[in-house]
Amino acid sequence: MEQKRKAKMVALANQKGGVGKTTTAINLAASVAALGKRVLVVDSDPQGNASSGLGGVYAQAEDGSGEERHLYHCLLEDVAATEVIVTVPDLKGKLRLLPSSIDLIGVEVELMEARKRERYLENLLQPVLYDYDYIFVDCPPSLGLLTINALTAADSVIIPMQCEYFALEGLSQLIRTIRLVKNSYNNRLIIDGVLLTMYDGRTRLTQQVAVEVNEHFKGRLYKTVIPRNIRLSEAPSYGKPAILYDRRSSGAVSYLQLAREFLRQQQNNMPAHARQEA
Repeated sequence: MEQKRKAKMVALANQKGGVGKTTTAINLAASVAALGKRVLVVDSDPQGNASSGLGGVYAQAEDGSGEERHLYHCLLEDVAATEVIVTVPDLKGKLRLLPSSIDLIGVEVELMEARKRERYLENLLQPVLYDYDYIFVDCPPSLGLLTINALTAADSVIIPMQCEYFALEGLSQLIRTIRLVKNSYNNRLIIDGVLLTMYDGRTRLTQQVAVEVNEHFKGRLYKTVIPRNIRLSEAPSYGKPAILYDRRSSGAVSYLQLAREFLRQQQNNMPAHARQEA
């Protein structure tokens, strides 16, 4: 009898906004699902952009009220994740979403005095860990309690980063937060890699940023880069990942390439006996 493995949970984090974090959460998850893996996206950002970018579909309350259910209800009203998770269309049931809404902004205030407040997301997702191969958590552009919850629950972090000078400045603060969480709450947490987004290889600044990040992270910079691409920017307004909106666009092709690189990385990081079973 085949033994089911627990999902690998990956947080997409960067406290700087506008770096392609949610775009990466949507498109990396969809591409990994298109390659045959069972994937869950957890939208932990009150802006809810990952939710709208994956179709804006919400589960309904079981009491017949028609009220939408999302991550806020799971974290603060003891609603099970299985009651809120919805299937994203057109990917053969491989991609699912635990959606968010603006109500989630209240979580940081309402959990301020709660015991073990950094472990709410971890506890919520425990019952579904064996239902998926990968879980991607889209964090808000801050280093508050929602991001701490994601880092406490996750096995690893992917850091999307725009190729500009100010993106480098904020990186040290994020690394300090990751180390703090690793030392205090989650000693298994690692950085899978840094992903360069909005890449334009024609500019000297882009090349300089790539060199500096590669030196700082010593080989943990993904070889795949995500270019500036109009179709990639348009896709969320249609509620679709790029691979469903225009699979031949450079953005869709790049995220599919990233998904393959990511899966190779995960395979290489497995113990030998687990690689044989995979």
